Amino acid sequence: MTASHATASSRSSRAVLLTVTCLGQFMVLLDNTIVGAALPDMQHRLHTELTGLQWIVDAYVLLVAMLLLTGGVFADRFGRKRVYLTGVAVFTAASVVCSLAPSVGWLVAGRVLQGVGAAALAPASLALLAAAHPLPQERVKAIGLWAGLSGIGLAAGPAAGGVLTDAFGWPAIFLVNLPIGAVLLLVGLRHLAESRNPNAPALDVPGTVLSVLAVGALTYGLIEGGARGWTSPLILGSFGAAVILFAAFVAVEGRRSAPMLPLRLFRQRLFTVSNTAMTVVGFALMGSSFFFSQFFVYVQGSSILRAGLQTLPVSLAMVIVSPYAGRLAARYGFRVVVTTGLALAGLGLLALGTVHADTGYGNLWWRLALAGTGFALAMSPLTGAAIQAVGSQEGGLASGISSTTRQIGAVLGVAVLGAVVRTRQAGGASFETGLGSAFVTAGAVTLASAVFTGLWLVKSRPTAGSAAPRRAISPDAVTASNTAPVKGR
Repeated sequence: MTASHATASSRSSRAVLLTVTCLGQFMVLLDNTIVGAALPDMQHRLHTELTGLQWIVDAYVLLVAMLLLTGGVFADRFGRKRVYLTGVAVFTAASVVCSLAPSVGWLVAGRVLQGVGAAALAPASLALLAAAHPLPQERVKAIGLWAGLSGIGLAAGPAAGGVLTDAFGWPAIFLVNLPIGAVLLLVGLRHLAESRNPNAPALDVPGTVLSVLAVGALTYGLIEGGARGWTSPLILGSFGAAVILFAAFVAVEGRRSAPMLPLRLFRQRLFTVSNTAMTVVGFALMGSSFFFSQFFVYVQGSSILRAGLQTLPVSLAMVIVSPYAGRLAARYGFRVVVTTGLALAGLGLLALGTVHADTGYGNLWWRLALAGTGFALAMSPLTGAAIQAVGSQEGGLASGISSTTRQIGAVLGVAVLGAVVRTRQAGGASFETGLGSAFVTAGAVTLASAVFTGLWLVKSRPTAGSAAPRRAISPDAVTASNTAPVKGR
């Protein structure tokens, strides 16, 4: 084979690789936002309340949050192609379970399986792409394309979810994954090359199990507390178990030679502050987005299709603004850009707290866009700051931890803001008033984080190779930015 033929073959295989990895991530992101548009229909057809909708969302996010780091280690140890295709198969099969679910319990079980598949698929897809592009400049370009192209699913989800749900009902949003998954499996088995990291760390099974149980117990208490009573023995027991399990997790991680979460990294102030702020981003973005479609459907009387379109300003703003966040951080420093982003997001959420049934959409869309713009400005630089804090050798781990902390914040956001709405309603307030309180709470927490970050985030600029690609949407920002918008009543 001549050199030109070899080069052409190499380019062709890389194009197939890019297509397969982008399509897999596109499927995950599309599913995240598409589910949000369908939640009002799920509530009606499955006869569930707010608690059921919270579990439909948090069952998925919880598994992604807790298994994301483990999924990356699995891919490195057992083969990125194998783990990627296994993730695709699990995610696709789980989508079938979700579409056929006769009850909330079955749907939640399907969402758990989807979370397991996504936690394997997402890090393996990026690892495959990175291994195929050893040169730094080529890798940056490939990751930028991966993030940008797969991120289209972020903006397409609400509209696609509205169309499918309005025409065929909520099961249709999961059936969309079947042809995508089938194509990925067929093409991937034939064309993807296997790669491994022989020096990958050992699996941290105790840390993974303890983290799932700890966050799961806390989530259970927060979601079920409103329905069962905050002082009931079961709820108090779940909070107590969460404290014990968290303490056990810290003790185990501190003693392991290759922990899932190296606690020593948090000695770096830049790393700790950036991850704290990322937790708030997940909390406020996911928690508030949980109620967006539901506000339009139940408070303003929109159809499911129209509500899906009305929520677009958030995701569109994130897709449009994200490519510029890295460049701004490189020019002005992490602290200025992140603080500005958090402040804008907080103000947007506070503004949403003042909307009501008669607020016209012309006076409403900009509030959604403002919040989306702020979150987009914050996420990519926060990941870059976490990576810079630990150095290039542990950049992948730092990025994974940043994504995990955001996902944990998302789990807590859905649980806590849902509890705010239930508590206000239990006190006699209307559902509309409860929503306003949830948006104000999310905005206040985000503004407080902006102040905290402004005071404590080290005034530093990205160093070469540490920050997210300056001209591309950050992979973490895309993966993160919507593990919804999700909504419910």
